[in-house]
Amino acid sequence: MPEPVRSVHRARLPTRRPGIDGVCLLFLLFSLCASVTSCGASDDLGLGTPDVVVTGVLRYQLADPGLLEPPGPIAVQVLRLDPDRIHLRSALAQDEVMGTETVAEIAARHQAIAAVNAGFFLPNGDPAGVLKVDGELVSDTARPRGAVAVRSDVRRRTRLIFDVVTAGVRVRFSTAEGEKSMNVAGIDTVRHRGRLMLFTPKYHEHTDTAARGVELILDGSPLTVRDRRLDAGSSPIPPSGYVLSYGGLDLPEELRAVEIGDEVRIERHFATRHGTSPRLWAEADHVIGGAGLLMNDGRAIDEWEVEDLRPGFTTERHPRTLIGADRAGDIWLLTVDGRNPQISLGMTFAELQRLAVRLKLTDALNLDGGGSTTMVVRDTVVNHPSDSGGPRKVSDALLVFLR
Repeated sequence: MPEPVRSVHRARLPTRRPGIDGVCLLFLLFSLCASVTSCGASDDLGLGTPDVVVTGVLRYQLADPGLLEPPGPIAVQVLRLDPDRIHLRSALAQDEVMGTETVAEIAARHQAIAAVNAGFFLPNGDPAGVLKVDGELVSDTARPRGAVAVRSDVRRRTRLIFDVVTAGVRVRFSTAEGEKSMNVAGIDTVRHRGRLMLFTPKYHEHTDTAARGVELILDGSPLTVRDRRLDAGSSPIPPSGYVLSYGGLDLPEELRAVEIGDEVRIERHFATRHGTSPRLWAEADHVIGGAGLLMNDGRAIDEWEVEDLRPGFTTERHPRTLIGADRAGDIWLLTVDGRNPQISLGMTFAELQRLAVRLKLTDALNLDGGGSTTMVVRDTVVNHPSDSGGPRKVSDALLVFLR
């Protein structure tokens, strides 16, 4: 999508102490309830009977024209996930930054049960917002944007955190002249002249930079400058380390003081708008950036000016991808098809919010959409991607696994 850049039958159980048959019946009833996070909750929400993908993963399909105002054709795919039984993770196309792949290809390679597209990205596959994969921050953002963090609580239950965040990195060098520090201008992205960039092992086997720069190879524990390459590019990135790359040879004073053997600290920092702890974001295993925080702690959000979305992005109908959570902690993944008058028109932000309220979501975030909107269940694309050529290649996806 262009950068933008919501009758129960009661079985009569015997009063006598159950025998083997009674135990079996109780076990079956318990298993049925366990397959739905809250027994009867789907009826309360008017979703109908779900398709049980696996225990803990339910799939619903909505086609109620009344979801739109004014009413019209609509097709919504819904996954409801039990946080005690599944875990989520973000994954890069080709397992590298700057790659692109379809959601189905990413899901198949990782053997995920289900998947949806995730963050916004540039045409070259460079993530356009904050992105953290397996604990490694691979894309920063100075522009506040809605985002979701994935972490596990003390019971190893999957938990989501929603907020509007910025994220960045500062490096500190212990030099013979004392401590020196600099802000990193970008992570795993194109190097610019006069800017310090950080390259992680998730970028590529090397920095893919031209000469006329200075690159510091960092590795070891504690992290140490292992090599200092002058007028060099495309330095190899250590599998357990990093490369700091500065564009140009006219180095700032901070970098001129750095020598081989100096220790380095990389400090990743988050700032939040709605009060969640920056520490939790820094500790999260995965962070995915979106554009449009729709619900936060039970409150509908319409203060999108801070996210600097393009004009019309919130009021036009588009295919949409959404991640949300309800009061019980259940996780919801939705795709809304669009740009196809015979099947589905898409949704505005207001319509997405009404759907989120209907599903009793307390938190909801709009992810990348448009032609990127894709849902995969058991290796099959179950929605109707809007691009004429079929599912679009994307930079990253959100994957569902059994715990």
